[in-house]
Amino acid sequence: MSKILIIEDDKFLRELIAKKLLMEDFEISEAIDGEEGIKKIKTEKPDIVLLDLILPGIDGFEVLSKMKEDVSLGSIPVIILSNLGQRDDVEKGLKLGAVDYLVKAHFIPNEIVQKVKQALTKTS
Repeated sequence: MSKILIIEDDKFLRELIAKKLLMEDFEISEAIDGEEGIKKIKTEKPDIVLLDLILPGIDGFEVLSKMKEDVSLGSIPVIILSNLGQRDDVEKGLKLGAVDYLVKAHFIPNEIVQKVKQALTKTS
């Protein structure tokens, strides 16, 4: 069973995505800010991370940078899930190593589940 870490400060959205993924038999872990997210990535070594960019404290770009600097975490795929839809933000996220970049407003939870499955298929 694949373990997914959702780093998202919006409680409603985080729980909605978690519920959808649990229905698909994924194991879920959650973090509400970048600092907690980094701790959980290091201790839990999830199979994939769903990462918001606008987070209290350390933002998503910083989380991604820290992951890619750490050899043991660098191979964990990250899907950015953000309201930042500017091309600069998308390019920056992908350049930092995200495998996908989803603008929240454009995706429903079922599509997010599909993206997670695609990313896990690519990495396994």
